[in-house]
Amino acid sequence: MENGMSQWQMPKFTKDNYENWCIRMKAIIGANDVWEIMEKGLEVPENEANLNQVQKDQLQAQRKNDQKAIMIIHQCLDDSMLQKVTSAITSKKVWDTLKSSFSGDIKVKRVRLQTLRGEFEALRMKESESISYYFSRVLTVVNQMKSNGEEVSDVRVIEKVLRSLDSKFDYKVVAIEEAKDNKPMKKKC
Repeated sequence: MENGMSQWQMPKFTKDNYENWCIRMKAIIGANDVWEIMEKGLEVPENEANLNQVQKDQLQAQRKNDQKAIMIIHQCLDDSMLQKVTSAITSKKVWDTLKSSFSGDIKVKRVRLQTLRGEFEALRMKESESISYYFSRVLTVVNQMKSNGEEVSDVRVIEKVLRSLDSKFDYKVVAIEEAKDNKPMKKKC
């Protein structure tokens, strides 16, 4: 991309990928140093004529960053999605409009969380699966739970992994539990 924009491929937003798109966009927008203006919003004083030159320059820089954030988001939207945010004149308003339209209401999140909790509890390591691949599957579900508002502690994840490893690891699980050596494992989460 041009003009100092990131060289990452911009993730396309669809009505079905809001959560993952949001995670990627926070990283991209943050890397472009415009997350703060988007999160807090552009504060425009009531009477700009009373500002001194330094304040005017700062306001101009904030406006430029706000427009940069809007441009980044717009690049990810198709025409139908773009229509949802055309009336939003600040990056915060664009972000909040997409969030309220696609993140789902409380009832939907509760149902989604119930499904994810069940999936988390049902996870078991497959006989032919490597520990790293299994751990990756566990973390995928945990991250989805967290993105839907669930608080999942590292200890809970470690205990889940230890409980659900293939039986060939039973002796290692016992050794870890007897040693109470969860601290090095916690750092790897």
